Amino acid sequence: MIPSSILKRTVQRAPKFITPKSLPIRSFTQSTVRYIAHEEDLVDLKTLPRKEEPEIYVPLINPTERYKVQIEELHKFGTYIMACLPKFVQQFSVWKDELTIYVAPSALRPVMSFLKYHTSAQFKACMDVTAADYPSRTNRFDVVYNLLSVRHNSRIRVKTYASETSPVPSVTPLFNGANWFERETYDLFGVFFTGHPDLRRIMTDYGFEGHPLRKDFPTTGYTEVRYDEEKKRVVYEPLELTQAWRNFTVGSSVWEPVGDGQDFTPENFKLPTPEPEPENKEEKK
Repeated sequence: MIPSSILKRTVQRAPKFITPKSLPIRSFTQSTVRYIAHEEDLVDLKTLPRKEEPEIYVPLINPTERYKVQIEELHKFGTYIMACLPKFVQQFSVWKDELTIYVAPSALRPVMSFLKYHTSAQFKACMDVTAADYPSRTNRFDVVYNLLSVRHNSRIRVKTYASETSPVPSVTPLFNGANWFERETYDLFGVFFTGHPDLRRIMTDYGFEGHPLRKDFPTTGYTEVRYDEEKKRVVYEPLELTQAWRNFTVGSSVWEPVGDGQDFTPENFKLPTPEPEPENKEEKK
């Protein structure tokens, strides 16, 4: 039996019961303490009215006004090139910040040499050579050269024309990077480049017939290529279609443009479009 004296001392030393409200608030930020102290002042965010945002107004910008400064500078540079090479440059055009020069095939190398070595040009990098097919034209191909000037941080586009039989001078002696680009153009469009060191196919297979990017090339091709398990090699077979080919007549030419388009060239810079050079047809003896 525990003595009464010891029992009294034990009761006196017993800790008091600590209620949750008397617990000390331990927090890493003062905002928690402030919110707990004023819990009755908190506002329910769900009941607050939503602020109406004003409508965003984006003004329409005319591309000719957006590139107004660049267009004026490019027109001056195009006029300067025509003044320096009046015999070779036929015309030029400006769209936004892009300058395009149109030349004849015989004038391609002199113009490209001028653009590469002239102090005001310095277009020493040939970034791309490609073509576009317009079957309704006499010279159905537009051969396009994209040049870059690192010194002046500018680009220029040179366009010439060619047909299935008339070649275009190669610019590989001036730009080594144009070697494979001209091979791709020959492989896909059939444009011949005279003076090219190695003009052969680069993308299609050996013995491929036709040029895939011409508008008159069928989408199905002429032959079917597959791997034969029995012969253990790739074989070429005549094309077999599950459905006969159908010709849809939608007009005289499916490549005719719709409308005349828009010409933003200033009136004082507009020049008449020159006609292509007449072909010299020699009489066969």
